[in-house]
Amino acid sequence: MKALQLTEPKSFRILDIPEPAPPGPGEVRVRIHRVGVCGTDYSGYLGKMPFFSYPRIPGHELGVAVEAVGPGVTRVRPGDRCAVEPYLNCQRCSACRRGHTNCCEHNQTLGVMCDGGLCDSMLLPERKLHPAPDLSWEQAALVETLAIGCHAVNRGAPQASETVLVIGAGPIGLSVIEFAKLSGARTVVMDMNPRRLEFVRNVMGVPDTLLVPGDGSELAALSQATEGELAHVVVDATGSHASMSRALQYCAFAGRLVYVGITQADLAFPHAPVLHRRELTLMASRNALPGDFTRIIRLIAEGRINTRPWITHQAAFADLPDRMAEWINPEAGVIKAVVTVN
Repeated sequence: MKALQLTEPKSFRILDIPEPAPPGPGEVRVRIHRVGVCGTDYSGYLGKMPFFSYPRIPGHELGVAVEAVGPGVTRVRPGDRCAVEPYLNCQRCSACRRGHTNCCEHNQTLGVMCDGGLCDSMLLPERKLHPAPDLSWEQAALVETLAIGCHAVNRGAPQASETVLVIGAGPIGLSVIEFAKLSGARTVVMDMNPRRLEFVRNVMGVPDTLLVPGDGSELAALSQATEGELAHVVVDATGSHASMSRALQYCAFAGRLVYVGITQADLAFPHAPVLHRRELTLMASRNALPGDFTRIIRLIAEGRINTRPWITHQAAFADLPDRMAEWINPEAGVIKAVVTVN
């Protein structure tokens, strides 16, 4: 069957790989219909993703159909449309035993540490499939992106009386915005790209946006917008070590900072005058939990999350290598790209 492999940074090849074996106990064979392209995929394409290794078949944002089930499978049956939770956790380590399956000590994320969904079909554990009968293939592929934002907001736990600052209005930042809004908190969005902020205002309905001019004046603007309090919850979705080091400055006293973006660089920030004096809580957010997927599928089906504006670019499977080279250009205006496999 066909697969698309990233052999090294910026180098794709289409290859033939063996068909999956019949599903074993607890396993399901799925046919891949749609694959979303996210920041992790772009970083892997550029050689900047710390958890990525080559050669690799990318693809972890998946809309799939069940083809066959193995012995003991009861939650899904052939023909079911599903979203995929792509974090293959060991179920045995301390984190897994305590319910933190998103940060399993031996986690293997599809398309990053092990081969993913840019292929015709694959075997998956039943527990990683989330039925989504009322969603389109594209919507099913968007669930994982939204789950990243959902988990990050859950980590920050904003209250309706608080202000959430989202730094970075790329796809992950947009998913954070969705759930910041659902929390009832006031949502403020900061980015260096005016086109992204225009999208946030006009399409996502968030009027409070701050352009980062590079001279530090955004801090004064945030202070003025919040009557001096700053943000009770700050979620940095940039993946920029410079932004992540500055992010504490935007936190209110007793505030919470959540890093959902990833950087390979060391972070540096003032301890005594900022982190300690304000008694800030600093958190990372990695992947998502099974309940996040269930919740998101329900919210999309109920119309409480509108996915229509998200997908700005699409490509056929064979065209992805050329399209990927185009999509990494900020001028392409990509919010979310989706690949049709079958």
